[in-house]
Amino acid sequence: LRVLGLRAIDAASMAAHYGSVSVVTFAVGLAYLNSKGIETSSHAPLWVAVMEAPGIVAGIVLAYWFVKDEKANKSEAGGLSGLRGVMHDVLFGKSILLLMGGLFVGAVMGEDGVAPIAPLFITPFKGVLALFLLELGLVAGARLGDLRRYGIRLIAFGVCVPPVLAMLGMAGARALGLGVGDMVIFAVLAASASYIAAPTAMRMALPKANAALSITASLGLTFPFNIVVGVPLYTSIALWWGSA
Repeated sequence: LRVLGLRAIDAASMAAHYGSVSVVTFAVGLAYLNSKGIETSSHAPLWVAVMEAPGIVAGIVLAYWFVKDEKANKSEAGGLSGLRGVMHDVLFGKSILLLMGGLFVGAVMGEDGVAPIAPLFITPFKGVLALFLLELGLVAGARLGDLRRYGIRLIAFGVCVPPVLAMLGMAGARALGLGVGDMVIFAVLAASASYIAAPTAMRMALPKANAALSITASLGLTFPFNIVVGVPLYTSIALWWGSA
């Protein structure tokens, strides 16, 4: 991102978006695998909760590092003096707490305890996800005009980088000895970019960063690419690699 000409603070902010993960992209990937009859580990949602925060923290650290390296004024980093408060908001934000809380509730209740409430929370999942994706599509479509402002470099980054990250994630899953479905999930998570948790954290931690730049790339480019092209592509590669 620095090579592409972004300011250090903007590069760090976008790095946080792409270092974190998209819960919605994960849900779409999981639904796609289920429709294909490809099994995944039952604890796959735990990976989302574990992988969401470190990328955001890394982005904040990068901002400190590069801004200091450039000998910029501390205010250029957006007033990063309240690091403890930012870390608290990132690690105990709504998305993390909901994910971890859901895991705890599921662990306590077990399958028998969840069964009575499944018609309300589990059965309608695909329908609710479709409505949410429609809403995100409208939001992403409204931001496509921003691409003219940021040019071909942003388009190339938002479309070309996710498959590279996906292959790294898939290679990691393969090295861990995971199955084909888990390889796809790792690829999807690695390729995804956060547009819910990361923007909120970056607004608090790096208020001087260009938020429109990161949200346009993550939501306007990477998200639809992963949904339309990425998930089927990563699945095909994992099936081929898993059978090799």
